[in-house]
Amino acid sequence: MNRWVCRSALSLLVAGLVAFASGMTAHSAPTPDRIDEVPGRTALSFMHTPSGTRVGTANQGEARPGLSIVKLYVADYLLRHGDGSPEELALGQRMIRDSDDNAASQAYAKYPQSIDVIAAEYRLTSTRGSGFWGDAVTSTADTVTFLEAKKTIDPDSQILEWMATAAPAAADGTHQNWGTGRLPSVTGTKWGWSDYGPSVVASASFGPDFSVSANTYGTAEQHTSDVLGAFAQDPVSPPPQVAPDPIQDLIDRYLPPAITPR
Repeated sequence: MNRWVCRSALSLLVAGLVAFASGMTAHSAPTPDRIDEVPGRTALSFMHTPSGTRVGTANQGEARPGLSIVKLYVADYLLRHGDGSPEELALGQRMIRDSDDNAASQAYAKYPQSIDVIAAEYRLTSTRGSGFWGDAVTSTADTVTFLEAKKTIDPDSQILEWMATAAPAAADGTHQNWGTGRLPSVTGTKWGWSDYGPSVVASASFGPDFSVSANTYGTAEQHTSDVLGAFAQDPVSPPPQVAPDPIQDLIDRYLPPAITPR
């Protein structure tokens, strides 16, 4: 084979391998291998999407204060059963991105059946609405079921997009950077917290190949500690392999250098 043809073909191979390597960045799911060590104040559920494997704390099915996590259910109702108006779309976005209580109150006043309807549709057995959305209950197991369903049957849902573009601070100024959102490979999160009474906090997140939800009778700091403590402490994935260097070695080893015309 003419060495110029060979060099050209090998260059194309290198370009192809470089392109392949650039798309190999892994988004590995965190490993929930310390679930048994989670304190009883926290309920936690996790599902691995490709295998369908679910794990969780013994209390993951417990109906707990839904907090702003139930805004996911109200927003889903708006998107699929609402009137489709720009105003309702704006309410949904504010509920999820900004955790805006006023937006949730407006939406729930219009659709007080929303949480119960979504619970029935997705078979969320521990989820129940109330006269006020903030008094609704859900479980971490139910929230994971909901997120996995959205990813599987409605992957283009704006709920997932809004979770992935959540505001750094909620409408009331609360920072949205704790809990399950701190796990590696998370791409979207919804947070919840109590505004009165004993402190209760919750968070729910998804990644390319998992969903996770947690609820804590305690502070955001305790919640984050319990969540991170449930997972292996090796979140850093090895960097993706880059092909150019070894291929370039082959080029240098087996092909003569280009001849510069004189």
